This record gives sequence, structure tokens and C-alpha cells, in this order.
Amino acid sequence: MAKRARAGRLRIHVENNPGHAAVYHITPALLGRRLRRSPGLAGRIAVTYGQDPAHLDQVLAEAEVLVASSFDATDLARRAPGLRWVQSTSAGVEKLAPALPESVILTNASGVHGPKAGEYAMAALLMLNHRVPHYVTAQRAGRWEQAFATPIAGKTVLILGVGAIGSAAARLARRFGLRIVGVSRSGKGNPAVDRMYRPAALRRALPEADFVLVTLPLTPETRGFLGRAELDLLPRHAGIVNLGRGAVIDNDALADKLSRGELSGAVLDVFPEEPLPASSPLWTVPNLIISPHCAADDSTSYAERALDIFVGNLERYLAGRRLVNVVDKTLGY
Repeated sequence: MAKRARAGRLRIHVENNPGHAAVYHITPALLGRRLRRSPGLAGRIAVTYGQDPAHLDQVLAEAEVLVASSFDATDLARRAPGLRWVQSTSAGVEKLAPALPESVILTNASGVHGPKAGEYAMAALLMLNHRVPHYVTAQRAGRWEQAFATPIAGKTVLILGVGAIGSAAARLARRFGLRIVGVSRSGKGNPAVDRMYRPAALRRALPEADFVLVTLPLTPETRGFLGRAELDLLPRHAGIVNLGRGAVIDNDALADKLSRGELSGAVLDVFPEEPLPASSPLWTVPNLIISPHCAADDSTSYAERALDIFVGNLERYLAGRRLVNVVDKTLGY
């Protein structure tokens, strides 16, 4: 259960990352509009805003709640003695989760990406099926090189991580006639998935996949989850989409297999180092399409959707009720 630290107005600080695009920023105008839909809530809170890490400690000393995508959480118990709750505006919290004190609740924005990410995932699967990475590679080289394909219906997509994004993609994939196989930590069934495996059965699922869609968070268990040995189990015609975290896949092994023609193509939106350095060999790997970690983010409503999660939790927090999207810091999601 959420428990207030002090009486009076709840002190909230919103910290926007100056290095992030404006689409992610929580502004006073945006929060004000959202609070008007929750009568009486604005009078119970005091909100400050910032986007300068050098001044963060000044507000952390007084804040009970922090809304941020990412920040330096080193020695946070000393720097923010009254902090009780951090609402991340990102779904992935692999850097924050292990750094926060046990006394601080961490909630994330899981679910904010679903509609947009599901569409992009389906677009990427269609691109792979219809050989678009091949055409892009040939275009860069100035080659007229035909490649033929069949419709996507009846083929199998293996979804690694069947959360909000994976489920949204599965629902769309089903409409295109795909067979959907999933891998999730719990192995619990999903109405949009034909067959669900636990992670231990991954190698049994890989040989039947025409496509692999990765939507996993980055945790100690998922780092390197799709390594060279796993990639070697895929059919040569298989393609890969990664909308989760870059380090879930062994990208060196993936690049090697794409270069050798041992996989048909890949669409990657996430990378272990971001921005992807201009010197990275991935830029020139054949049959690989790169998007710069923006495929899942709605250009007009990302921040609004994140605020819906936060304000819903804010009402619960003030009422002493259990919050949603609480991160298990041990698991990392």
C-alpha cells in the first residue's frame, strides 16, 4: 500500500531530460490540462519542474514524489530523505531499479507504447516478409536485384516478451493470419497467442519461427537472451525485429549471420549504446534496417499517456491505495 510521508500538500518534482526529444517532456501546461480532469487534485499537490541535473538535488531535498525518465540515483537516500515514490515516464527501468533505496516505490510507464509499438511491429514483420531489407541493401549499392516472397498469412512469429507491446503486436499479427508463439517468464496463456513457452523452452521454439519479435525488458536474465547459439537454431529464411532492449540480442552474432546470408533480415530499433555511434559496423550490415529508438513512441500523445498512468497512481497514492505498474526491483520490471 502507498503511504504518505507527511501532511499538507504533496511535493512533486518533474524532471525532464534535456537530452530527450520534446515528445517525452511533461510540461506545466500538459499536467495542468490532465489535472482538470481530476477535480480537487490540483489543490492537494505542489509541483516543481526542471531539466538541469546540476540543480536536481535542490528539489530532491524536499520532494516526496519524483516524475522522471532517467536521472542519477546515486546515494539517493541521503540526497532525497523524504522521497517515497519515483514515477518513471519510461517503461524500461533497468538503470533505475537497482539504484533506488528499498524504501522508494518505483512505478513505470508500461503500457504507454502499446498502440504505436504494435503497429510498428506489424509493419516490421511485413517488411521482413516482403524482403524490404533486401531491397534497401540493393538500393544502397545501386543494384537492380529482384527478390520474391509469399503472403505472410500462415507463417509463425515468435514473440519474446508478451507484455503490452508483445500483446498489441500479437493481436495485429493474428488479424494478418499469422500463427503466434510466445515466450514469457510466467508462461501464462494469452488470448492472442497460440502457444506459450517459458524461457527454458526457448530453444525448442526457435526452429519453428519465421520471424522473431523481441519486446523484452533488459534484466540480468534477459541480457544476451538471444545469443549466437540461439540464432543458429533459426531457419535461414527467418527475420528478427527488436523493439525491447539492444543488449537482449548478441548484435555481433546477428550482424555476422546477416552478412553470411544465414538470416534473411532484421529491423532493429534499440541498441546497447545509444545513440548508435557513426563508427558502428551495424550501419553497413546487409539486410538490416535501423530506426533510432523511436518506433514505439507516439509523436503526439506519449507524454499524455504517461501522465494518465501517473495521475491515476497519484490519486491512489493520496488515498493510501496500492499503485499500479509497481516495478519489482529484483526482477527489474
